[in-house]
Amino acid sequence: MANNFAKEEVVAFDQVFEKFNDGLVVSKLFETYNLDDVTAERTGNTIWRPMPYIAQSFTGIDQSANFARNYTQLVVPTSLNYTHSVPLTLSATELRDQLQRGRLGDAAMQRLASDINVDCSNLAALTGTMVVKRTVAATGFDDVAQCDNAMNRNGINMFDRKLSLSSADYNSMASNLASRVLDNSKSLSAYEKANVGNVAGFDTYKLDYAYRLALAAGTTVTVNGANQRFVPASQALDAGGLVYVNKDNRYQNLAITVTSGTVKIGDCFTIAGVNEVHHITKADTGQLKTFRVTGIVSGAGGTGTIQISPPIIAADSSPTDPELQYRNCTATPASGAAITWLNTATAPVNPFWQGDAFEIVPGHYRPQEEAGLAIMSATTDQGIQVTMARQGAIGDLSCKYRWDVFYGLVNKQPEMTGIMLFNQV
Repeated sequence: MANNFAKEEVVAFDQVFEKFNDGLVVSKLFETYNLDDVTAERTGNTIWRPMPYIAQSFTGIDQSANFARNYTQLVVPTSLNYTHSVPLTLSATELRDQLQRGRLGDAAMQRLASDINVDCSNLAALTGTMVVKRTVAATGFDDVAQCDNAMNRNGINMFDRKLSLSSADYNSMASNLASRVLDNSKSLSAYEKANVGNVAGFDTYKLDYAYRLALAAGTTVTVNGANQRFVPASQALDAGGLVYVNKDNRYQNLAITVTSGTVKIGDCFTIAGVNEVHHITKADTGQLKTFRVTGIVSGAGGTGTIQISPPIIAADSSPTDPELQYRNCTATPASGAAITWLNTATAPVNPFWQGDAFEIVPGHYRPQEEAGLAIMSATTDQGIQVTMARQGAIGDLSCKYRWDVFYGLVNKQPEMTGIMLFNQV
């Protein structure tokens, strides 16, 4: 018994599902974490995932005083909060055309694949914190080499690096590669198939959709108040101050003054006097730390507060062990320190990242067939479940169909992810 579906319906579903699986371009680059249904239900569809540890080392043979130092495990929340559904109704006369029903199913699957890719692309575009600003159009190796340099400066692993490029930027790189000597197989592949492949240690991928980040509109913005630092902790008191709960250490609130213009989510910036440090050695790289605006707490213009990522962990004033362990900046910004925007022209965002920084968590619906529904589902290679449901209406003999997906997305470590912007002024 095929969930009360006719044989031809099952065959049609399987055929369009294969196309759906092939269409998941960006999501296939994300790692997968499988959360069982019972745990998901009992935890409110949220699970806390661990961030990578960073170890400390000390010089000298006598380490007696250092055994008391504590290692703090940081965690980030992942919630099943993405849902997409394609519903439609076919009348009793429309149901006579099986081809029409098949085409609608094909369109539904195509749309759901697009929704998943867009969600993944937007997450990568809006949460990557390493920002590579290029003042020219995409050319090739020199561009990707800047992403490599940014990751190396920060002590990010040199393997399993990915770069997804907008179609225009990818093709510009392929054009540059194709213009070289064509007796080289890589150049020939670029010419014939617009294929770039591996460049400067990054596997490159072409996006059919790329998030466009508008230029920053806050022309004069400064830090409002000194010593705005962040102290990492695995837990913190809840709003009532009674119970310790897990703490998300990817963000910090920063008080600012906007003299002119406004600030928006996605803006990229540096702060005067705040350099980045190598995550392992803690050495000053000599480069300003890059940040992203991830939320507007209050006042996008005038005096207000924004949420930024990553947080400013400077360890420059009686630091705790977690500050020493997760230090990412040379100093906290001075009051009045100038904020300089990096997204100075509207452009597509090209995300890059290392390893499993991005993760997709498949969710599952469990509707009851005995409740008058015909249910059919299939699971992609990544574990994403597509559920198809059908219900007839006796009143007008019509039939309702719906296709659904349910999942969560997370950037587990924003400092292992970044974006590259071209044609910035």
